Amino acid sequence: MALKTQRSVKQRAPEKRMVRLTVNGKVHDLEVGTRSDQVDPAHTLAYTLRETLGLTGTKIACDGGACGCCTVLIDGKAKLSCMTLTVECNGTSVATIEGLRDARGELDPLQQAFIDETAFQCGFCTPGIIMAAKGLLSENPSPTEEEVKEALSGNFCRCISHYHVVRAVMAASGKTR
Repeated sequence: MALKTQRSVKQRAPEKRMVRLTVNGKVHDLEVGTRSDQVDPAHTLAYTLRETLGLTGTKIACDGGACGCCTVLIDGKAKLSCMTLTVECNGTSVATIEGLRDARGELDPLQQAFIDETAFQCGFCTPGIIMAAKGLLSENPSPTEEEVKEALSGNFCRCISHYHVVRAVMAASGKTR
């Protein structure tokens, strides 16, 4: 009997480990492994978004959680995707800058406010700043200027003054300074 049990165990194919992400409303089932067609267990969400799913709006700058360029929304909360492993995101909903447009292709009011207030220059860090601001406005649609500054304190830009950014977020919330 023992031999039959061992044979049946040997004949079973190894179970595939999967990660299911809903990114910008689209479900992605990704196999975990070390082959080139799989998501490596060590891959960050930022890497997976950019390299596996082709969503290059999420930027990788410091790759250490210091600049905020990689900020996305995970289940509605602003998170640093360079500090989050893809395998930790199984079953979550992820929103990137590409997912902010509405069904007609119109910009999110926050994106439009950034344009109207000239709250970007080179634009590299802008997706992360917008996603951090989107996370704030989702939780608090009418923040004070101090709350905006606090919510964006983990995002850094070398091109512009943050006063443009604060003005844009306040405008998107319906408040003016």
